[in-house]
Amino acid sequence: MMEWTDRHCRFFHRLLTRRALLYTEMLTTGAVLRGDRARLLAFDPAEQPVALQLGGCEPAALAQAARIGEDFGYREINLNVGCPSDRVQEGRFGACLMAEPGLVAEGVAAMKAAVKIPVTVKCRIGIDEQDPEQSLFGFTDAVKAAGADALIVHARKAWLKGLSPRENRDVPPLDYPLVHRLKASHPGLAIVLNGGIASLEQAQAELGALDGVMMGRAAYQEPWRLLAVDPLLFGEPAPFASAREAALALIPYIERELAKGVRLHSITRHMLGLFRAVPGARAFRRHLSTEAMKPGAGAAVMADALGQVLDSQADLAHIAA
Repeated sequence: MMEWTDRHCRFFHRLLTRRALLYTEMLTTGAVLRGDRARLLAFDPAEQPVALQLGGCEPAALAQAARIGEDFGYREINLNVGCPSDRVQEGRFGACLMAEPGLVAEGVAAMKAAVKIPVTVKCRIGIDEQDPEQSLFGFTDAVKAAGADALIVHARKAWLKGLSPRENRDVPPLDYPLVHRLKASHPGLAIVLNGGIASLEQAQAELGALDGVMMGRAAYQEPWRLLAVDPLLFGEPAPFASAREAALALIPYIERELAKGVRLHSITRHMLGLFRAVPGARAFRRHLSTEAMKPGAGAAVMADALGQVLDSQADLAHIAA
């Protein structure tokens, strides 16, 4: 979710669900240790609960970055061992670390020793020619022994040779039954399923066998789905009765951020998929796509875009459809 789940995206998503755990973009340990921490790590307290996702392989650096994340107030530190991009591979982190479970375990142990908040790992079921059953179960044994609090499994292989990062999100087949078997063999370890979850109803079905479900692209590209998270999965009312009401509630945040020099598009780019099957949804997307990009664009652009959308309590109806 690099360049997707930034702080503006997370603030917006928190207006749609109070209960879902939100994750940052993956940040490398080098960026955390040597970069502009205030820019990279700062977040609004309203985003909580939010987890910091790290990319790295050197245990000491991971421990230091995790400690910094804890000091900033993050509720969880997550180590990414699933990203297949070439740049990530060159840095010796992400999915290529599926081939080095011992090194990952050292990193987990170092982070666990450095922080008091949960340390989790996000991985694939294997890479390239690895046997998924052997690679995933062996990897799990290693990180569990190191003290990992949970394992988030993207239920696809990552083909580091032959597929692009985009293709790695769709081409390798999903293997949910393998993740179910992993949970059955590790009942005391929290196992979260990721990959291909397209609806909350699908997520709810998986929660019968697993401890959690992570939604990435579906939640980002169709954020209207998030309004049903609290009612469907937690038995609590949605923060707002409609997607339009949630978007209107974002306007004070927009005004505050614009006053700090943030461009409107940096915030509204995360909202283009907010409406589906609602009269005016296309006009909403078109208005934001064109007007929010213009220099000096203000909160009025957002209000005008919402003016294209029917103000209806039926906004929630399409979520369950």
